[in-house]
Amino acid sequence: MASSVTNYQCPSCTGPLHFHGATGKLKCDYCSAEYEVAEVEEMFAKKEEAARAAGTPSKEEAEFQKAAHGWSDDEAERLRAYGCPSCGAELICTENTAASTCPYCGNPTVVPSALTGGAMPDAVIPFVLDQQAAKQALQNYYKGKKFLPKTFAAQNHIDEIQGVYVPFWLFDGEAYGDMVYRATKVHKRQTQSEKIEITEHYDIYRKGHLSFEMVPVDASSKMPDEHMDAIEPYTYENLQEFSTAYLPGYFADTYDEDEEKCSERAQDRISQSVKDAFRKSVKGYSSVTQKKEEISVSMDPATYAFFPVWLLSTKWEGKNYLFAMNGQTGKLVGDLPVDRKLFWLWFAGIALPLMAILSFVLLGGIL
Repeated sequence: MASSVTNYQCPSCTGPLHFHGATGKLKCDYCSAEYEVAEVEEMFAKKEEAARAAGTPSKEEAEFQKAAHGWSDDEAERLRAYGCPSCGAELICTENTAASTCPYCGNPTVVPSALTGGAMPDAVIPFVLDQQAAKQALQNYYKGKKFLPKTFAAQNHIDEIQGVYVPFWLFDGEAYGDMVYRATKVHKRQTQSEKIEITEHYDIYRKGHLSFEMVPVDASSKMPDEHMDAIEPYTYENLQEFSTAYLPGYFADTYDEDEEKCSERAQDRISQSVKDAFRKSVKGYSSVTQKKEEISVSMDPATYAFFPVWLLSTKWEGKNYLFAMNGQTGKLVGDLPVDRKLFWLWFAGIALPLMAILSFVLLGGIL
Protein backbone atom coordinates (compact mmCIF):
# COMPACT_ATOMS: atom_id res chain seq x y z
CA MET A 1 0.00 0.00 0.00
CA ALA A 2 2.29 2.73 -1.35
CA SER A 3 0.22 5.71 -0.22
CA SER A 4 0.61 4.71 3.45
CA VAL A 5 4.35 5.38 3.46
CA THR A 6 6.51 8.26 2.39
CA ASN A 7 10.12 9.37 2.14
CA TYR A 8 12.02 12.64 2.11
CA GLN A 9 13.65 13.58 -1.19
CA CYS A 10 15.99 16.48 -1.85
CA PRO A 11 14.12 19.39 -3.53
CA SER A 12 17.22 20.07 -5.64
CA CYS A 13 18.05 16.61 -7.06
CA THR A 14 15.40 14.23 -5.61
CA GLY A 15 18.13 12.28 -3.80
CA PRO A 16 17.34 10.74 -0.40
CA LEU A 17 17.58 12.96 2.67
CA HIS A 18 19.04 11.65 5.92
CA PHE A 19 19.11 13.33 9.31
CA HIS A 20 22.69 14.08 10.39
CA GLY A 21 23.27 14.42 14.09
CA ALA A 22 26.51 16.38 13.75
CA THR A 23 24.76 19.31 12.07
CA GLY A 24 21.20 18.74 13.27
CA LYS A 25 20.05 19.05 9.66
CA LEU A 26 18.82 16.76 6.90
CA LYS A 27 21.43 16.20 4.21
CA CYS A 28 21.11 14.90 0.67
CA ASP A 29 23.20 11.82 -0.07
CA TYR A 30 23.78 12.94 -3.67
CA CYS A 31 24.23 16.71 -3.86
CA SER A 32 25.05 17.30 -0.15
CA ALA A 33 22.42 20.03 0.16
CA GLU A 34 21.33 20.61 3.76
CA TYR A 35 17.95 21.58 5.18
CA GLU A 36 16.69 22.56 8.61
CA VAL A 37 14.21 20.24 10.31
CA ALA A 38 11.55 22.96 10.21
CA GLU A 39 12.09 23.43 6.46
CA VAL A 40 11.61 19.73 5.78
CA GLU A 41 8.52 19.62 7.98
CA GLU A 42 6.96 22.40 5.95
CA MET A 43 7.97 21.01 2.55
CA PHE A 44 6.60 17.53 3.19
CA ALA A 45 3.65 18.29 5.49
CA LYS A 46 1.00 17.60 2.83
CA LYS A 47 2.73 14.44 1.60
CA GLU A 48 3.03 13.11 5.13
CA GLU A 49 -0.56 13.98 5.99
CA ALA A 50 -1.79 12.13 2.90
CA ALA A 51 0.22 9.04 3.92
CA ARG A 52 -1.12 9.22 7.45
CA ALA A 53 -4.69 9.62 6.20
CA ALA A 54 -4.30 6.52 4.03
CA GLY A 55 -3.93 4.56 7.24
CA THR A 56 -3.13 0.88 7.58
CA PRO A 57 -4.30 -1.72 5.03
CA SER A 58 -8.04 -2.33 4.95
CA LYS A 59 -9.46 -5.72 5.90
CA GLU A 60 -9.65 -6.74 2.24
CA GLU A 61 -6.08 -5.59 1.58
CA ALA A 62 -4.85 -7.37 4.70
CA GLU A 63 -6.48 -10.60 3.54
CA PHE A 64 -4.86 -10.18 0.11
CA GLN A 65 -1.43 -9.65 1.68
CA LYS A 66 -1.93 -12.68 3.91
CA ALA A 67 -2.79 -14.90 0.95
CA ALA A 68 -0.06 -13.47 -1.31
CA HIS A 69 2.70 -14.06 1.25
CA GLY A 70 1.34 -17.25 2.80
CA TRP A 71 1.30 -15.67 6.24
CA SER A 72 -0.25 -17.44 9.21
CA ASP A 73 -2.96 -15.67 11.21
CA ASP A 74 -0.36 -14.58 13.77
CA GLU A 75 2.00 -13.26 11.07
CA ALA A 76 -0.85 -11.42 9.37
CA GLU A 77 -1.60 -9.68 12.66
CA ARG A 78 1.99 -8.50 13.06
CA LEU A 79 3.21 -7.85 9.51
CA ARG A 80 2.47 -5.19 6.91
CA ALA A 81 3.48 -4.94 3.25
CA TYR A 82 4.09 -1.53 1.69
CA GLY A 83 5.48 -0.29 -1.61
CA CYS A 84 8.70 1.78 -1.55
CA PRO A 85 7.84 5.32 -2.77
CA SER A 86 11.19 5.50 -4.59
CA CYS A 87 11.53 2.19 -6.45
CA GLY A 88 8.22 0.44 -5.90
CA ALA A 89 9.80 -2.59 -4.24
CA GLU A 90 7.83 -4.31 -1.53
CA LEU A 91 8.70 -3.45 2.07
CA ILE A 92 7.80 -5.95 4.77
CA CYS A 93 7.39 -4.21 8.13
CA THR A 94 5.87 -5.02 11.50
CA GLU A 95 2.79 -3.28 12.81
CA ASN A 96 5.07 -1.13 15.02
CA THR A 97 7.47 0.00 12.28
CA ALA A 98 7.61 3.80 12.08
CA ALA A 99 10.77 4.18 9.99
CA SER A 100 12.82 1.78 7.88
CA THR A 101 15.08 1.58 4.83
CA CYS A 102 14.29 -0.01 1.48
CA PRO A 103 16.58 -3.06 1.11
CA TYR A 104 16.64 -2.58 -2.67
CA CYS A 105 17.26 1.13 -3.34
CA GLY A 106 18.48 2.12 0.14
CA ASN A 107 16.05 5.03 0.45
CA PRO A 108 14.79 5.78 3.97
CA THR A 109 11.07 5.26 4.45
CA VAL A 110 8.73 6.69 7.07
CA VAL A 111 5.36 5.14 7.97
CA PRO A 112 3.24 8.08 9.22
CA SER A 113 0.21 5.83 9.62
CA ALA A 114 2.07 4.04 12.46
CA LEU A 115 2.45 7.37 14.25
CA THR A 116 -1.16 8.20 14.97
CA GLY A 117 -3.02 8.75 18.22
CA GLY A 118 -1.14 7.46 21.25
CA ALA A 119 1.64 6.04 19.07
CA MET A 120 2.86 9.55 18.18
CA PRO A 121 5.78 10.41 20.48
CA ASP A 122 5.73 13.63 22.45
CA ALA A 123 9.48 14.15 22.19
CA VAL A 124 12.70 12.87 20.67
CA ILE A 125 16.41 13.02 21.42
CA PRO A 126 17.98 13.16 17.94
CA PHE A 127 21.07 11.18 17.02
CA VAL A 128 24.31 13.04 17.73
CA LEU A 129 26.86 10.33 16.86
CA ASP A 130 26.92 8.89 13.35
CA GLN A 131 27.54 5.35 12.14
CA GLN A 132 31.29 5.87 11.77
CA ALA A 133 31.54 6.93 15.40
CA ALA A 134 29.54 3.86 16.43
CA LYS A 135 31.81 1.54 14.41
CA GLN A 136 34.94 3.13 15.86
CA ALA A 137 33.58 2.81 19.40
CA LEU A 138 32.87 -0.88 18.84
CA GLN A 139 36.36 -1.47 17.44
CA ASN A 140 37.84 0.27 20.48
CA TYR A 141 35.67 -1.90 22.69
CA TYR A 142 37.39 -4.98 21.28
CA LYS A 143 40.87 -3.70 22.14
CA GLY A 144 42.56 -5.24 25.14
CA LYS A 145 40.15 -8.20 25.25
CA LYS A 146 42.85 -10.91 25.25
CA PHE A 147 40.39 -13.82 25.19
CA LEU A 148 38.24 -12.45 22.36
CA PRO A 149 38.31 -14.92 19.43
CA LYS A 150 40.38 -13.45 16.61
CA THR A 151 37.79 -14.37 14.02
CA PHE A 152 34.92 -12.74 15.92
CA ALA A 153 35.68 -9.12 15.06
CA ALA A 154 36.20 -10.04 11.42
CA GLN A 155 32.97 -12.00 11.20
CA ASN A 156 30.57 -9.84 13.20
CA HIS A 157 29.53 -7.67 10.23
CA ILE A 158 30.42 -4.41 11.95
CA ASP A 159 29.21 -2.47 8.91
CA GLU A 160 25.70 -3.70 9.66
CA ILE A 161 25.43 -1.64 12.84
CA GLN A 162 22.10 0.20 12.70
CA GLY A 163 20.75 3.40 14.15
CA VAL A 164 17.44 2.80 15.89
CA TYR A 165 15.05 5.14 17.66
CA VAL A 166 13.91 3.14 20.68
CA PRO A 167 10.59 4.06 22.33
CA PHE A 168 10.76 5.14 25.97
CA TRP A 169 8.30 6.20 28.64
CA LEU A 170 9.59 9.03 30.85
CA PHE A 171 8.05 9.12 34.32
CA ASP A 172 7.84 11.97 36.82
CA GLY A 173 7.13 10.90 40.36
CA GLU A 174 7.07 11.65 44.04
CA ALA A 175 8.33 9.07 46.53
CA TYR A 176 7.88 8.87 50.30
CA GLY A 177 10.17 6.72 52.38
CA ASP A 178 10.11 5.56 56.01
CA MET A 179 13.14 3.48 56.94
CA VAL A 180 14.51 2.04 60.17
CA TYR A 181 18.05 0.67 60.54
CA ARG A 182 19.84 -1.17 63.33
CA ALA A 183 23.47 -0.06 63.52
CA THR A 184 26.50 -0.73 65.68
CA LYS A 185 29.70 1.04 66.58
CA VAL A 186 32.56 -1.16 67.72
CA HIS A 187 35.32 0.30 69.86
CA LYS A 188 38.51 -1.66 70.50
CA ARG A 189 41.40 -0.98 72.81
CA GLN A 190 44.35 -2.90 74.17
CA THR A 191 45.45 -2.91 77.80
CA GLN A 192 48.54 -4.56 79.17
CA SER A 193 46.62 -7.70 80.02
CA GLU A 194 43.71 -7.92 77.59
CA LYS A 195 41.93 -6.77 74.47
CA ILE A 196 38.68 -4.93 75.14
CA GLU A 197 35.89 -4.61 72.59
CA ILE A 198 32.79 -2.52 73.27
CA THR A 199 29.80 -2.60 70.91
CA GLU A 200 27.21 0.17 70.97
CA HIS A 201 23.77 -0.43 69.38
CA TYR A 202 21.63 2.21 67.69
CA ASP A 203 18.20 2.47 66.10
CA ILE A 204 18.28 4.93 63.20
CA TYR A 205 15.20 6.45 61.58
CA ARG A 206 14.89 8.08 58.18
CA LYS A 207 11.77 9.68 56.70
CA GLY A 208 11.37 11.97 53.74
CA HIS A 209 10.14 12.78 50.23
CA LEU A 210 12.12 12.64 47.00
CA SER A 211 11.00 13.98 43.64
CA PHE A 212 11.94 12.34 40.35
CA GLU A 213 11.79 13.67 36.80
CA MET A 214 11.89 11.79 33.52
CA VAL A 215 12.83 8.35 34.81
CA PRO A 216 13.32 6.40 31.53
CA VAL A 217 11.93 2.93 30.85
CA ASP A 218 12.25 1.42 27.37
CA ALA A 219 8.88 0.54 25.87
CA SER A 220 9.94 -2.12 23.37
CA SER A 221 9.82 -5.84 24.12
CA LYS A 222 12.54 -6.31 21.47
CA MET A 223 15.10 -4.37 23.50
CA PRO A 224 16.79 -6.13 26.46
CA ASP A 225 16.08 -3.99 29.52
CA GLU A 226 19.56 -4.54 30.94
CA HIS A 227 21.19 -3.18 27.77
CA MET A 228 18.93 -0.12 27.65
CA ASP A 229 19.55 0.60 31.34
CA ALA A 230 23.31 0.17 30.93
CA ILE A 231 23.69 2.85 28.23
CA GLU A 232 21.98 5.52 30.32
CA PRO A 233 22.00 8.36 31.13
CA TYR A 234 20.69 10.54 28.32
CA THR A 235 21.06 14.32 28.44
CA TYR A 236 17.64 15.92 28.37
CA GLU A 237 19.02 19.25 27.20
CA ASN A 238 18.76 17.80 23.69
CA LEU A 239 15.14 16.71 24.09
CA GLN A 240 13.14 18.10 21.17
CA GLU A 241 9.49 18.19 20.24
CA PHE A 242 8.91 15.13 18.07
CA SER A 243 9.05 15.43 14.30
CA THR A 244 9.18 12.70 11.67
CA ALA A 245 11.95 14.75 10.02
CA TYR A 246 14.37 13.27 12.58
CA LEU A 247 13.65 9.71 11.38
CA PRO A 248 15.02 9.45 7.80
CA GLY A 249 18.13 7.29 7.74
CA TYR A 250 17.25 5.38 10.90
CA PHE A 251 14.94 2.61 12.00
CA ALA A 252 12.15 3.27 14.48
CA ASP A 253 9.46 1.20 16.16
CA THR A 254 6.55 2.49 18.20
CA TYR A 255 6.00 1.07 21.67
CA ASP A 256 4.58 -2.40 22.23
CA GLU A 257 4.71 -2.16 26.04
CA ASP A 258 2.22 0.39 27.29
CA GLU A 259 2.62 3.03 29.99
CA GLU A 260 0.87 0.95 32.64
CA LYS A 261 3.17 -2.03 32.17
CA CYS A 262 6.32 0.09 32.13
CA SER A 263 5.23 2.06 35.20
CA GLU A 264 6.00 -1.01 37.31
CA ARG A 265 9.66 -0.88 36.27
CA ALA A 266 9.72 2.87 36.87
CA GLN A 267 8.37 2.40 40.39
CA ASP A 268 10.98 -0.28 41.06
CA ARG A 269 13.75 2.04 39.88
CA ILE A 270 12.44 4.94 41.95
CA SER A 271 12.04 2.74 45.04
CA GLN A 272 15.60 1.48 44.69
CA SER A 273 16.87 5.05 44.36
CA VAL A 274 15.05 6.00 47.56
CA LYS A 275 16.57 3.04 49.40
CA ASP A 276 20.05 3.94 48.13
CA ALA A 277 19.69 7.63 49.04
CA PHE A 278 18.47 6.88 52.57
CA ARG A 279 21.12 4.23 53.14
CA LYS A 280 23.91 6.59 52.04
CA SER A 281 22.81 9.04 54.73
CA VAL A 282 23.58 6.51 57.47
CA LYS A 283 27.31 6.97 58.00
CA GLY A 284 29.96 6.39 60.64
CA TYR A 285 28.83 2.98 61.88
CA SER A 286 30.64 -0.35 61.96
CA SER A 287 27.59 -2.21 60.67
CA VAL A 288 24.13 -1.24 59.40
CA THR A 289 21.15 -3.57 58.97
CA GLN A 290 17.83 -2.49 57.55
CA LYS A 291 14.92 -3.38 59.86
CA LYS A 292 11.96 -1.59 58.27
CA GLU A 293 11.11 -0.34 54.80
CA GLU A 294 8.03 1.59 53.72
CA ILE A 295 8.15 3.27 50.31
CA SER A 296 5.20 4.69 48.40
CA VAL A 297 5.46 6.15 44.91
CA SER A 298 2.98 8.33 43.04
CA MET A 299 3.55 9.14 39.37
CA ASP A 300 2.20 11.62 36.85
CA PRO A 301 1.20 10.61 33.31
CA ALA A 302 4.34 9.66 31.38
CA THR A 303 5.96 11.40 28.44
CA TYR A 304 6.43 9.22 25.38
CA ALA A 305 9.75 9.71 23.55
CA PHE A 306 12.16 8.23 21.02
CA PHE A 307 15.81 7.84 22.13
CA PRO A 308 18.76 7.17 19.76
CA VAL A 309 20.57 3.82 19.99
CA TRP A 310 23.14 2.17 17.73
CA LEU A 311 22.59 -1.59 17.65
CA LEU A 312 24.50 -4.55 16.29
CA SER A 313 23.17 -8.06 16.72
CA THR A 314 25.58 -10.74 15.63
CA LYS A 315 25.97 -14.49 15.93
CA TRP A 316 29.12 -16.50 16.60
CA GLU A 317 29.25 -20.26 16.96
CA GLY A 318 25.48 -20.47 17.29
CA LYS A 319 25.13 -17.84 20.04
CA ASN A 320 23.69 -14.34 19.72
CA TYR A 321 25.62 -11.27 20.88
CA LEU A 322 24.11 -7.80 21.13
CA PHE A 323 25.94 -4.48 21.24
CA ALA A 324 24.13 -1.25 22.09
CA MET A 325 25.52 2.29 22.10
CA ASN A 326 23.87 5.47 23.27
CA GLY A 327 23.47 7.52 20.08
CA GLN A 328 23.82 10.75 22.04
CA THR A 329 26.67 10.11 24.51
CA GLY A 330 28.50 7.09 23.06
CA LYS A 331 28.17 4.92 26.15
CA LEU A 332 28.53 1.31 24.99
CA VAL A 333 27.56 -2.09 26.36
CA GLY A 334 27.95 -5.46 24.70
CA ASP A 335 28.34 -9.20 25.10
CA LEU A 336 31.62 -10.79 24.01
CA PRO A 337 32.52 -14.45 23.51
CA VAL A 338 35.57 -16.06 25.10
CA ASP A 339 38.04 -18.19 23.14
CA ARG A 340 38.49 -21.16 25.48
CA LYS A 341 41.69 -22.26 23.76
CA LEU A 342 43.28 -18.86 24.29
CA PHE A 343 42.13 -18.88 27.92
CA TRP A 344 43.63 -22.29 28.67
CA LEU A 345 46.86 -21.45 26.83
CA TRP A 346 47.14 -18.30 28.95
CA PHE A 347 46.29 -20.24 32.09
CA ALA A 348 48.88 -22.88 31.25
CA GLY A 349 51.46 -20.15 30.63
CA ILE A 350 50.91 -18.89 34.18
CA ALA A 351 50.18 -22.14 35.99
CA LEU A 352 53.06 -24.29 34.70
CA PRO A 353 55.86 -21.91 35.75
CA LEU A 354 54.18 -21.52 39.17
CA MET A 355 53.97 -25.28 39.55
CA ALA A 356 57.64 -25.58 38.64
CA ILE A 357 58.61 -22.97 41.21
CA LEU A 358 56.43 -24.62 43.86
CA SER A 359 57.95 -28.05 43.12
CA PHE A 360 61.44 -26.59 43.37
CA VAL A 361 60.67 -25.01 46.73
CA LEU A 362 59.07 -28.18 48.11
CA LEU A 363 61.88 -30.41 46.89
CA GLY A 364 64.43 -28.00 48.25
CA GLY A 365 62.72 -28.17 51.62
CA ILE A 366 62.72 -31.97 51.59
CA LEU A 367 66.36 -32.19 50.58
